[in-house]
Amino acid sequence: MTSPILSVQNLHTSFRTDDGWTEVLRDISFDISARETLAVVGESGSGKSVTALSVMGLHPRQSVRHSGRIEFLGRNLLELPEDRMRAIRGNEIAMIFQEPMTSLNPVLPIGAQLVEAIRLHRDISRDDARREAVQLLEKVRIPAAASRLSDYPHNYSGGMRQRVMIAMALACQPRLLIADEPTTALDVTIQAQIIDLIKTLQDEEGMGVMFITHDMGVVAEVADRTLVMLRGDVVECDRTTRVFRQPGSNYTRSLLAAVPRLGSMAGRPRPAYFPTIDPETGQAGPDAQTAPPPAAPRPVLEVQNLSTRFDVRKGMLGRLVGRVHAVENVSFSLNAGETLSIVGESGCGKSTTGRSILGLAAPTRGRILLDGAELTGTSRAEMKRQRQNLQMIFQDPFASLNPRIRIGESIAEPMIVNGIAGRAEARDRVAALLAEVGLSPDMMNRFPHEFSGGQRQRICIARALSVQPKVIVADEAVSALDVSVKAQVVNLMLRLQERLGLAYLFISHDMAVVERVSHRVAVMFLGEIVEIGPRAAIFANPQHPYTRRLLAAVPIPDPERRGSKRRLPELEIRSPLRPPGHIPPPRSYRECAPGHLVMEPSEDWALLGAA
Repeated sequence: MTSPILSVQNLHTSFRTDDGWTEVLRDISFDISARETLAVVGESGSGKSVTALSVMGLHPRQSVRHSGRIEFLGRNLLELPEDRMRAIRGNEIAMIFQEPMTSLNPVLPIGAQLVEAIRLHRDISRDDARREAVQLLEKVRIPAAASRLSDYPHNYSGGMRQRVMIAMALACQPRLLIADEPTTALDVTIQAQIIDLIKTLQDEEGMGVMFITHDMGVVAEVADRTLVMLRGDVVECDRTTRVFRQPGSNYTRSLLAAVPRLGSMAGRPRPAYFPTIDPETGQAGPDAQTAPPPAAPRPVLEVQNLSTRFDVRKGMLGRLVGRVHAVENVSFSLNAGETLSIVGESGCGKSTTGRSILGLAAPTRGRILLDGAELTGTSRAEMKRQRQNLQMIFQDPFASLNPRIRIGESIAEPMIVNGIAGRAEARDRVAALLAEVGLSPDMMNRFPHEFSGGQRQRICIARALSVQPKVIVADEAVSALDVSVKAQVVNLMLRLQERLGLAYLFISHDMAVVERVSHRVAVMFLGEIVEIGPRAAIFANPQHPYTRRLLAAVPIPDPERRGSKRRLPELEIRSPLRPPGHIPPPRSYRECAPGHLVMEPSEDWALLGAA
């Protein structure tokens, strides 16, 4: 039996605080062999990333201390001086971080950053390093690699930036790759491509991989063994198939119960709460039920032929050189008490559609009606008044809250500004809203940094509810949350919809979550709705090739079905930038079932492999 590449034995990690040393990792042990993938899973705060940073030696030595052993190819990394660790880090052990935009230097071209990483560890010329950088970009499937070396990080999409990070990590052919949530914020099709890419390169290079994630569907796709962590402890560590088939702890069972599974809603006509399991007792909670039907259909929001375009200007005189057709001729209606989900990849126009409805982006043409009142072309004062009925929940709750303002003030401010309540009454309403979203009223005096991600998202929901809206636009509101927290927030939104009759425009790329929460689904591609209809019809009988592609890319949370998925072909969707005088071709739709419309074949279908 071959020796493992990495062997972590009885690792303890402590952080220095004002009260002394606080232990955050306790007795962590695991091995990783060549060509083996170990998934480290758990919720935020479980110690996954602290474990990875301990292996990499990236903790500041004056404020963090370790005990135990971290053996890499027979060397105890905890005993090596910093200069020896620097030679290993990025060379023999490489790491891919969760957010590539914060890991890449925004003022340096991609090529310069790759060349720097190569020359830092290898004695080769700049020209040779540049040639190798091109080969690395080609290896991670970036088209026209040589011509893209001079591009800056902002010129790449999120998926492409993550590929650049993988290329940089592979620059010195490491023996161990640590991937810290590398696919969490990516679209489902890009996520599938990144997973396939890491697996292919692992086979080619013979690497061991430590894959950190909270997505159990991704774990089922990539991991040979799985280590489950909770609050700094190892809950269990076993073969991935066994962890999924016979979880050894209540906590693991609770994680698996919260995993959204595509197809779990077959035969259920309405949205359903996520089943929840108490991680301490293993008992199922009360939420595994179907939401009641909405009231009699009554359109509360109508969007008619909406188009939003952005001018692109160049030169000293700001000459118009083109327009980005972000949203093109989009129409739909949303009933009271209904959830309409808009799905698609980054750049398809779904977020711009939501922002256009709220007046955060100026529509080029079209009509938006809220309870029959025209929103397009209205005065600022009228739009401010109407916005009471139309609220938005953003993806990143921390960026949505002012870090210097206590959360009670953040929730009360919309009520005071809109004249709904005075300061004294607003405080009482804030307490009631916090209780409504499952938080304690005495938390209103805390600042945003004192809450977890899921709690901050609940605060944002409370703030949106403070003005008693009729429609809430939820823009990727649960995409970055841990799996169990995601289930809790979705269940909260369904309960509020049931009690208050709220209408949700649910913008997401997570098809499994969309299947559970939606009444109807609209699929966007290149700024247009290519398919729209009842949720059951879209998922059971997808007609457009892009819809089928999205569904095919969803990870299957079952390791025994790992080889059953069809590998997605590479797809480079063309840019939405058009010449200034471009006139979009007319589109027509056919109704393949009651309320189920699909765009008739067009030139764009060829991009998706349509016949």
